[in-house]
Amino acid sequence: KEPADLHQVQAGDVLVTDKTDPDWEPTMKKAAAIVTNRGGRTCHAAIVSRELGLPAIVGTETGTDVLHTGQSVTVSCAEGETGFVYDGVARFEIQKVDLADQARPKTKIMMNLGNPDEAMRLSQIPSDGVGLARLEFIVTTYIQIHPLALLHPERVSSADRQEIDRLTSGYADKPQFFVDRLAEGIAMIAAAFYPRDVIVRLSDFKTNEYANLIGGKPFEPVEENPMLGFRGASRYYHERYRDGFALECRALKKVREEMGLTNLKIMVPFCRTVEEGRRVLHEMARHGLVRGEHGLEVY
Repeated sequence: KEPADLHQVQAGDVLVTDKTDPDWEPTMKKAAAIVTNRGGRTCHAAIVSRELGLPAIVGTETGTDVLHTGQSVTVSCAEGETGFVYDGVARFEIQKVDLADQARPKTKIMMNLGNPDEAMRLSQIPSDGVGLARLEFIVTTYIQIHPLALLHPERVSSADRQEIDRLTSGYADKPQFFVDRLAEGIAMIAAAFYPRDVIVRLSDFKTNEYANLIGGKPFEPVEENPMLGFRGASRYYHERYRDGFALECRALKKVREEMGLTNLKIMVPFCRTVEEGRRVLHEMARHGLVRGEHGLEVY
C-alpha cells in the first residue's frame, strides 16, 4: 500500500508495504498480518507487530511486487526463523499444550512487551516477567502529544493546540494528562505480571519521532543522523528536555508509590558514558526516584 491508500485498509486485511514508521501504527492495528520489503528483527514493523500480537514477515525484498490487492494469502510465522506467505487460504491444525506439565528452565525467560492491551493475555503464559517494556507505544497510542507541548502550549501552532485541547478534555492541568496516561499504561503491564519483575525502559524516541508527536516540531532539532543524536539518556538531564523527562519520572513514581506496583524497575537507554549515567540518576532523584530507595532498581 502507498501512504495515500492507507485509509482503505480494513480490519482483517494483510498490510503489504515497503516499510512502516510510527505514522502507520493506527493502520497496523487494523491489519490481520504485516509483510514488508525492508527491515529486520529490530525494525519498526517487527517491534510494533510483536506489541500488537500480529504475525509479521519483514525483509522480503519483493513483497510489494509479488503480492497484489485482492489476493487471498496466508501469512505464517509458525514454522521457525523464516516466515512464509502462501497463495490462497492454507489449511492448518491447532495443537494444544498443557502448560502445567511443562518443566521450567533454569534460565529466567522474560518477555518484550510494550502494548498494555496485550499484558493480561500474555501474563498467562509462563514467564519470569517483562525484560523490556518500551514506553514509545504507550506515548504514541495513549498520549500522542509531545510532553513539552503540554508544558509550553504558547510555542505550539493553533491547530496543534486545538488537537491537544480535544485530547486532554477535562484536564485543566495539561501536563498531568501525560503523567496519568503514561502511568495507566505502565501500570496495566506491571499489574498484569505482579509480583514478577517488569523492567520499563525510559523513552527513547529519536528527534524525528518526537517531532511527529502532536506539537513536537517546535521542540526538536533537525538532525542528519537521529540514530546517533539527541536521544535516550542524553535528553533527560539536558535543559532542552529535562522538564519533559520530569513528567516521565512523575508517572513512574505514581505507579510504584501510589499504585504500589514495586515490581517496576527502570532501564536507562542509550547511555554513552559513566558520567551521563550519574547525571540521569541525579535527575531521577530530583523527582523522587532514588536508586535503592523502596527497592528501586535501575539498569
